[in-house]
Amino acid sequence: MKPPKFRYFAPRSVEEAVALLVEHADEARVLAGGQSLVPLMNMRLAHPDMLVDINGISELAYVRPWDGGLALGAMTRDATLERDTTAAARLPLLVEAAHCVGHPAIRNRSTVGGSIAHADPAAELPAVLLALNAAFEVRSRSGSRTISAQDFFKGYLSTDLKASELLTELRVPGLPSKAGSAFVEFSRREGDYALAGVAAVITLDEDGTIADARLGLCSVGPAPVRPQAAEALLRGQHPGDEAWDAAATAVITGLDNPPSDIHGSADYRRHLASVLTKEALASAAERAERNR
Repeated sequence: MKPPKFRYFAPRSVEEAVALLVEHADEARVLAGGQSLVPLMNMRLAHPDMLVDINGISELAYVRPWDGGLALGAMTRDATLERDTTAAARLPLLVEAAHCVGHPAIRNRSTVGGSIAHADPAAELPAVLLALNAAFEVRSRSGSRTISAQDFFKGYLSTDLKASELLTELRVPGLPSKAGSAFVEFSRREGDYALAGVAAVITLDEDGTIADARLGLCSVGPAPVRPQAAEALLRGQHPGDEAWDAAATAVITGLDNPPSDIHGSADYRRHLASVLTKEALASAAERAERNR
């Protein structure tokens, strides 16, 4: 299949891209990796009148140390993040999740910024960045603003990003030294979108109890899910099956509208969310214990 006709622009700077988006806000779509947008266009599910291809803006492709964590340029490829040694040392959760994105051929083209801006609730990185308390810098003609991950995702393929704004940077704070993290997902085949996925971050106190817990879930709602009630239950508890079971129950209780389709019913996704929550928390706690 082929997409409908469209106009094509390839800016070479952020300023040029923003100017195009301001001028053509109602008809333009940004093309980054194209691993989601192009198939939608080919199937005639998306029909933008104009594409702004930002692949030529090299200044948006980087992984840099920032605030004990990382700053990621929006055009950083998932394959680059997957192999980056600084990311592996500072935020291994990002590397673990990037490895789950599609197949190697997809990761060579897909971008971290594209995944965030597209906001597919089944995608791994939005849920992980939600759990990591990330923030996103967006640029417009009037300047820049920073949006927390908690406020960025609004619903199915919907974000706080305005049509005239360009996502330029992802900022991910570092984790405490006594923290551990894990990402697990379940899909029908390797490389498929997950039927459910869970990111977990556990920080241990000096006495071995849980000082902080964070969770981010994908593919179980219209947007990535941050089950704060489950997180609150875990704080102050000793790591173990009892704590994991209580958190998993809270996760299930908080899932109002998991999708139901030919791949899995809503109840099946709730079950997966429970099982994967316990698995991710156990792995994160084990890694945190090693870091004490």
